[in-house]
Amino acid sequence: MTRIDFYVLGERAGGDRFVLACRLTEKAWNRGHRVYLHTGSDEEARRLDKLLWTFRQGSFLPHGLAGESDPGLNPILIGGGDDPEEEHGVLINLCSEVPPFFSRFERLVEPIDRDEQVRRTGRERFRFYRDRGYPLNSHEIER
Repeated sequence: MTRIDFYVLGERAGGDRFVLACRLTEKAWNRGHRVYLHTGSDEEARRLDKLLWTFRQGSFLPHGLAGESDPGLNPILIGGGDDPEEEHGVLINLCSEVPPFFSRFERLVEPIDRDEQVRRTGRERFRFYRDRGYPLNSHEIER
């Protein structure tokens, strides 16, 4: 069963959910996991692609856009709403809806920032997963 973790930025934490997603991606990749970042649009996917190059000085994360990059060379893929078909490691959801393919992943990460709309849709997804019996974990990020 997919393990689901919500990472919630606290009041003193910097950045937004996209920066948090970069940090979580780096952590997962450093532990040897493949990562698929699921966004709500191609525009968000391209924004995240650029952010992964600049979010932290000295960081290098081998990544690319799904459908445009070779998955064999890029253990981190970013999609703008499509099903990542072959991926099943870590799914980081930056979309406001539950990804229809989430259950085939070993782990699902839900980054939540201080934006009220993001928090509201995050609570809706939390209830969705809870009502279906998925194990849920919440982590408050203070920095």
